[in-house]
Amino acid sequence: MEAVLDIEGETQAEDEFKGKPFLKVTNQPVVLKFVDVVHTIKVQKVGKVFGKSLVSGDNDRVILNGVSGMVRPGEMLAMLGPSGSGKTTLLTALGGRLGGHLKGSITYNGKPFGNSMKRKTGFVTQDDVLYPHLTVTETLVFTALLRLPNSFPKQDKIMHAEAVIDQLGLVKCKNSIVGNTFLRGVSGGERKRVSIGQEMLINPSLLFLDEPTSGLDSTTAQRIVSTLLDLAKGGRTIVLTIHQPSSRLFYMFHKILLLCEGKPLYFGQGSAAMDYFSSIGYAPSVAMNPSDFLLDLANGDSPTESTKEQTQVKKTLIDAYEMNIAGKLKEEIQHVSSEPAADELDSKTLAKWPTTWWQQFIVLLQRGVKERKHESFSGLNIAEIIIVAVLAGLLWWKSDISHLQDQIGLLFFIAGFWGFFPLFQAIFTFPQERMMLQKERSSGMYRLSSYFVSRIVADLPMELILPTVFITVTYWMSGLKPTAFNFMHTLIVLLFSVLVSQGLGLALGAMVMDLKSATILGSVIMLTFFLAGGFYVQRVPSFIAWIKYISISQHTYKLLMGAQYTPDEAYQCGEPPKNCYVGDYPAIKSVGLDGQVMSSVALGIMLVMYRLIAYLALMRIGVTKKLEN
Repeated sequence: MEAVLDIEGETQAEDEFKGKPFLKVTNQPVVLKFVDVVHTIKVQKVGKVFGKSLVSGDNDRVILNGVSGMVRPGEMLAMLGPSGSGKTTLLTALGGRLGGHLKGSITYNGKPFGNSMKRKTGFVTQDDVLYPHLTVTETLVFTALLRLPNSFPKQDKIMHAEAVIDQLGLVKCKNSIVGNTFLRGVSGGERKRVSIGQEMLINPSLLFLDEPTSGLDSTTAQRIVSTLLDLAKGGRTIVLTIHQPSSRLFYMFHKILLLCEGKPLYFGQGSAAMDYFSSIGYAPSVAMNPSDFLLDLANGDSPTESTKEQTQVKKTLIDAYEMNIAGKLKEEIQHVSSEPAADELDSKTLAKWPTTWWQQFIVLLQRGVKERKHESFSGLNIAEIIIVAVLAGLLWWKSDISHLQDQIGLLFFIAGFWGFFPLFQAIFTFPQERMMLQKERSSGMYRLSSYFVSRIVADLPMELILPTVFITVTYWMSGLKPTAFNFMHTLIVLLFSVLVSQGLGLALGAMVMDLKSATILGSVIMLTFFLAGGFYVQRVPSFIAWIKYISISQHTYKLLMGAQYTPDEAYQCGEPPKNCYVGDYPAIKSVGLDGQVMSSVALGIMLVMYRLIAYLALMRIGVTKKLEN
């Protein structure tokens, strides 16, 4: 196996993995064929400006129109084209991730995309969807534990991840966090190599990459493409989209597919592209980057026919493709053997999931705790909770039962504050992780149920520790009943309420998947519950009184009062002071100290129901997105 190509300006980290060959493909090599691929989407009217529709209603928009090609093992195909040409849509379709109506034929060793093919396919998205607080090693080890089948012992999976780190030249940064825009971590090129490494862990026969050099400088981009070229030499079939490669990169690709508005203009060897366009009358007037010239043609800009309209240039190029390339290409595709037999046996013996549900749960739980502890236990979160707890303790300092109105005001404040805080924390959960969930579920990494349960369990210590700290500080400062039983009763009620509010936040985030809209909706719902909680309005009209039965605040308020008082408990009231019963106090009587079991049952139902709604909403979202670039 040859080493990665020598490149000018290589860093010391790059030098470390020169000469370290990539493993050859252990899976069956894949011949990818696609013939007359057509993809259309429905375009609906979205509005009017000055009486004119921005988009015409109910029209079919053709994203791909009769695209054909073939890539053999050991070859790297680069798909070029301007924005909106359909190259990402085609890549997504070839990767088996495009939903909706797709016509034409796409085969992998003569067979359609299936579960066995998914296991042999790596897909690197344009955006590096990675957890920022995990190190490079942690990122790849967790991926290996999830994606590699149980035929690999755990230690072998870890060693495999370390081997990929070594092969991709990531040794120098293996203990550095990945980072993101707001958190300093590894460089852009290293982050891209981590994304590629995640797919290389399964030693794929077929590798797709969407704009792998996007946002990188030319030297880093060449290192990435050189790495891919070395991977192809190991017998892999590699397909990638690239917007505007340098001339050095252009000649590294074995094959080029040029797209224009979903239609092919060229398919063939990269080294022969310039000669082909010269043969049909399109040659650059000056020496220039071949990819720049091809993109100019795809945009309808001709150096030899500057007076010709762009649509005419495009039509001429499309007609030339149909006359000179299309027929020969289809004949070549038909005559190349696909060897489907060995793949059929593999698909029968291959399990649907690489690991068991329990293994997925444990790994996802460990990863979730490592990643989210930084956010949940951030200095800001801890500081604001302690400040509010101390402030509440000072405001209600050593109040006693003779100041009953003050005490129930504190209890209602606790119910309200710990209704809003976990709600807004949880609303951000699934919208922030949507891209990660789509990416990992598309690759068949784990079940949705194992992810969902691990997400809930991982949040438990993070969601419960802060309210425990809060109530510990506030309870003893404010003069509530100083007994261990009453304190523990209050704490249990509060934690129960926090879990219910968190469930509501998870459900809203999963259903809406838009942070702004979900936050506004959550605020409206919780304020409605707050107003119907029984503290502000004691005589609620009967036609709207039903709200209190679904109000988290009302049930929590009642349970907190039940943790402090009994109906026949006496306190000093009036002038001159006399004994009064807590159960007769108007603000308490309107809510009632009875029905504690019913309120507990109501919160229990909400606890389960909100999480079930969140799970069903995640199932509805799916794992694919339609792309048109």
